[in-house]
Amino acid sequence: MSAWWGTRSNVSARLRVEVGAMRAAFGDTFRLVVPQNELLYWIGTVEVNLANLRQREHELKILYPNDYPNRPAEAYVLKPTIYSEKHQYMDGQLCLFNPKDGEHYGWNPSRSTAVTVTGWAIQWLYAYYTWRATGEWPGIEERVTSSSDPLPPRRRR
Repeated sequence: MSAWWGTRSNVSARLRVEVGAMRAAFGDTFRLVVPQNELLYWIGTVEVNLANLRQREHELKILYPNDYPNRPAEAYVLKPTIYSEKHQYMDGQLCLFNPKDGEHYGWNPSRSTAVTVTGWAIQWLYAYYTWRATGEWPGIEERVTSSSDPLPPRRRR
């Protein structure tokens, strides 16, 4: 089975769309990393513009799973180290949307891209710092137990 993105010498149309969308949305802020025999990912640094925040720069990793786009890209904050018992998996992956919301609000394999996930990750950072300051996570929350989680278990970084 070949990778969804093709090969280094024959890149798929989907990856060309992904690269174009990321460049249009973020310029050179993110770079695509194509490791040998591993998963593709974007890495970049964004600034969280909040008063009283010691570390404003945040390094994000947007990882494409093998079954992309049927499953969304995964987002991680690499620096600074952030952990939230709300909306974050044990391996550090950010929980960005509720799959029960469906394709009109959550991930849509035919329309969503790494730009979608990156935007959600940036929103997640602002929600995280709001929660740290107020004790309330902004937006609608639903508790998801491991038995009702429709996504497979997460791998370690």
